[in-house]
This record gives sequence, structure tokens and C-alpha cells, in this order.
Amino acid sequence: MPLVAHSDLPSFVRLRAAGQEVLTLERARRQDIRELHVGLLNMMPDAALEATERQFMRLVGSCNRIAQIYVHPFAVDAGVRGLKAREHIDRHYESFEDVRSSGLDALIISGANPAQPEMEDEPFWEPLVEVMEWASEHVCSVVCSCLATHAYLRHFHGVARRRCLPDKRWGVYEPRNAASHPLIYDLNTRFDAPHSHVYEVTRADVEPAGVQVLSESEEAGIYLAVSADGFRFVFFQGHPEYDKVSLAKEYKREVTRFVSGERTTYPAYPERYFASAARQMLDRHRDKVMEAIARGAAPPAFPESELEPRLDNTWTDTGKAMFNNWLGLVYQLTDADRRRPLMAHLDPDDPLGLKTA
Repeated sequence: MPLVAHSDLPSFVRLRAAGQEVLTLERARRQDIRELHVGLLNMMPDAALEATERQFMRLVGSCNRIAQIYVHPFAVDAGVRGLKAREHIDRHYESFEDVRSSGLDALIISGANPAQPEMEDEPFWEPLVEVMEWASEHVCSVVCSCLATHAYLRHFHGVARRRCLPDKRWGVYEPRNAASHPLIYDLNTRFDAPHSHVYEVTRADVEPAGVQVLSESEEAGIYLAVSADGFRFVFFQGHPEYDKVSLAKEYKREVTRFVSGERTTYPAYPERYFASAARQMLDRHRDKVMEAIARGAAPPAFPESELEPRLDNTWTDTGKAMFNNWLGLVYQLTDADRRRPLMAHLDPDDPLGLKTA
């Protein structure tokens, strides 16, 4: 299921260079294959904006259905952005009005960095709610990532997120599949999954809203869940889209915050992420940073390039399988007119027939 480079978005070039199959628009138009149109509401901050595009496009482009996937990135007003990010959005992103007018088969809503204790006080809250309300009526299925999951549960069900730790929960955990569902069909019963979030919701929080938990771990809680109808909204509290280096870059940012005085303690390692060789290197770097601060000298640069070869990615294959299952179901439940996401003979409360099977 190749992606189609239907615009000059730089992520298409980066993905093709990395080995992803990406069709030119001319080649795609010569083929008689069904299209799928997937929206990507990207709410990530400037530094992660383009990386988030590539991460989700990689997962979507790994689907093995016979279709061509058009990814439509768009953004909402989420506060002040830098000039480079603003130019990127203005040049390469569509407006929500255009996306709403043309319709989508499916939608992905990224996470965002929380800046306020209450989500309703975030600058993106009202436009995000507008997108979610439209999608609930006009899109076959919506994947919500991390904060977007918390936003949906807050708006539609009044479920309040809670701060999970004094700092944040981050690392690579081991969820187990806790139910039978087409989204996790034929997947390993236990697998690796990255998490990185300051706030969380628990099984006890979401089950009264009819949400079904599909995968969870003892340490990090819910990883994957679905709305009461089994498919319209898919909730990730973890990050199947993360690159091998994503958590390392987050760790680097926390070290930088310590050096600049934004945080008072040196950050702990993400759990189950750095192997022994990486920890030894980072232990030495921490000692040098602390020694330099004590002497009033400039701390050494973070050893990012030396660290990367010592990192492992143990979760992407599972993420690809989940997105493959998701888009396979979208493919079954939509037709060429994506303004009619659920076929007339399907029960909107049980589109997959899970309750009657």
C-alpha cells in the first residue's frame, strides 16, 4: 500500500530516501487502484513537527492493502510557532476547511506537549474539539495519540487525566494484549512499546465510558484502547510511531534543561531503553557535566552521534502491524465516496459486528 507524493512535502523525499515506497502522482494516476485518504492533524511543537509527519507516514505506508494512500497533513491554531515551522505549514499543509470539504477515510491526531494543568486552557483546545466533533460524524475511524486520547475522553466523556509521576512516565514497556479484537489480530501477546507522558488515564477511568482496553502493561497502564463501538476512535497512550532515537532526543532535551537551570535535578534514564553500553557512556557524560558545573565551566556537548549506534528499536514492527490492521478495517468499511464513511448496512454502534458475532 504505497504512499502517494501528491504534494512537495519534504517528508515524501525523506521517506523515499529511507527506502519507503512512495509513488509519484503521475505514476499513481496510471494505476487502477483504490485510494485511501488519511488526514494527519499534527499538533507537535516545532522541533518535532516534521519528524512526527514521517513517523506516522511510515506506519501508514507500511499497510499491505492494495490501495494508494494520500496523507493530508493539517494543523490548528496551537499558539506561537517559529518562522521555519510556520513557513512549512503554510507551504505544505492543508487547511481544516479544505480537509473537511473533501472528506477523509481516516484521521490521525498527534499528541502535543502539555503546557497547562487543564487541557481546556491550552490554545489548541477549541480547534481540536471542532476537529474531533466533525470526525466523530464524518470519518470512518480516528487514531488519537497520547494527549489527543486524553482530550477525546475529557470532551466526550468528562474523564479527567491525572498526573502519573512527579516528572513523567517514559521508556519502553511491555504491554500484553488484554482482549480479542481485529486491531490486534495475530500480534504477539506481549511486545515492546514506548511511552512518554506526564498525564495518564487508567482502566478504571475509561471503562465507565464504554472504552475497551486492548493492550496494557503493569508499569505504564493503558497502551491501546477503542471506543465503545469498537472502532470509530482508537486510543494510543503510548507511541508506536517513535523512531529509534525519539526517546534519546527527549532525554537530551531534559539534560539540556538541567544544564540551563530549567530543572533542578539531573534526569533519570527512560526505563528499559538504554542498554548497558549506552548507560555507561551517559554515566560518564553526566559525571563530566556535574564536574563542569561545579567548576563553573561550560558543560560538554551531549554525545548524540556516539549514542545513536548503541540504541535499539524493538517496537516498530508491532506498530506497523497495528496500523496495517487498522487501515485494513478502514478499507473494508469505506467506499470511493469518502463522504459516506460507514456503509448503509452497517450498525454505527457496532461497525465491525463484534457485538453480534
